[in-house]
Amino acid sequence: MEAEAATWALFALSAVLVAVGLAGMMLPVIPGAPVLLAGLVVAAWAEDFVYVGYGTLAVLGLLVLLTYAVDFAAGVFGARRFGATRRGMVGAALGALVGLFFGIPGVLLGPFAGAVLGELSGQRGLDEAGRAGMGASFGLILGAAAKLALAFSMLGLFAAVRLLGAL
Repeated sequence: MEAEAATWALFALSAVLVAVGLAGMMLPVIPGAPVLLAGLVVAAWAEDFVYVGYGTLAVLGLLVLLTYAVDFAAGVFGARRFGATRRGMVGAALGALVGLFFGIPGVLLGPFAGAVLGELSGQRGLDEAGRAGMGASFGLILGAAAKLALAFSMLGLFAAVRLLGAL
């Protein structure tokens, strides 16, 4: 009876972590992918890793790393698609990095400001700089969508392995 209560408590904790992780994929103040992974690890632990083992969890860990790569590259990609020069793309990347330290406003405005400043430092006009900044913001939106898709891929992989056995 006590073991069953502990198992249910772990599943409840897992559900909370998964929900917070999914929210964190869209809210920059929460490290969504690692929290989501933690929820899936707790769910596997609740069943003593019988159904979902260390190999599956390692693949899920790689998907977490991929979310960070997507997040970093998204602003740069968007800026590039809207005609940014190398300076604008570097500015978008640096703006995204610096923006992390300023919460939600920094994450949302960092790539835009970085791309604009990068373009202006290269003697480009305000029009071109603004387009590069808009592209970085567009890339940020695409990056959020890609991170959400990766999160649902993580959930799908976990569910498939749990329900169907090792793939």
